[in-house]
Amino acid sequence: MPELPEVETVCRGLALKLLGRRFSHVEQRRADLRFPFPADFAARLQGRRIEGIRRRAKYIVIDLDDGNVLLVHLGMSGSMVVNEKRPGLLDRHDHVVFDIDNGTCVRFNDARRFGMMDLVPGASLAEHKLMRGLGLEPLDPAFDGPTLAALLKGRKTAIKLAIMDQRLVVGVGNIYASEALYRAGISPKRRAGTVQGERATKLAAAIKQVLKEAIKAGGSSLRDYVQADGELGYFQHRWKVYDREGEPCRTCGGPIRRITQGARSTFYCPHDQR
Repeated sequence: MPELPEVETVCRGLALKLLGRRFSHVEQRRADLRFPFPADFAARLQGRRIEGIRRRAKYIVIDLDDGNVLLVHLGMSGSMVVNEKRPGLLDRHDHVVFDIDNGTCVRFNDARRFGMMDLVPGASLAEHKLMRGLGLEPLDPAFDGPTLAALLKGRKTAIKLAIMDQRLVVGVGNIYASEALYRAGISPKRRAGTVQGERATKLAAAIKQVLKEAIKAGGSSLRDYVQADGELGYFQHRWKVYDREGEPCRTCGGPIRRITQGARSTFYCPHDQR
């Protein structure tokens, strides 16, 4: 699933091409994705001007000139790719096609159909069922060591599961949780509530650092993820521990181990992470 850096990269790519433009035509090619599309979805978008494109957690938020918001989640395999003109032949997984007033075209492609789109009044976006209860943005200036320590205090779950809990911190998925914990020197098995003081400061800084580096690299491309221009991300070439089971740690030389936490693979160095 695309994580925070991938969604942020897509938002920035879309903004470069679409800000201030209008949807000249919207083609909805199926009735639903993960959820049914809202009533009159295509008709309500047609002619609307794009006022802003931003990210909240792993959601793309597109502000429209009528006060509504187009809320998008890429799911497991979704992509939004900008083409200079509409392709002559659409892919069978191009479920929504947005024609733009300058002739460009944006295709929402989702082979697994776990993505979603909704139209929401902007004034009540925070109360949307998918937005309620979301935690802090890790790239927000307010996210620091003391803030993280307060969120973790008293929690008995493993620290990796805690920083992936969207009710606490949003957008830190499996890849970046493993990478941040490695950089902070913290075992993914450590009880979350014990990550206080200097440990929390190091972890908050590591989370910010790894996310910013991943955004700069265009995210990580595993299977389906591409940027808004169709290019792959490159951060997977900089992974220190993720998907490196049995390979030598780049600090101590010992083997990277893999364990399962919350039905997800965790990669770490047992020597350098305590």
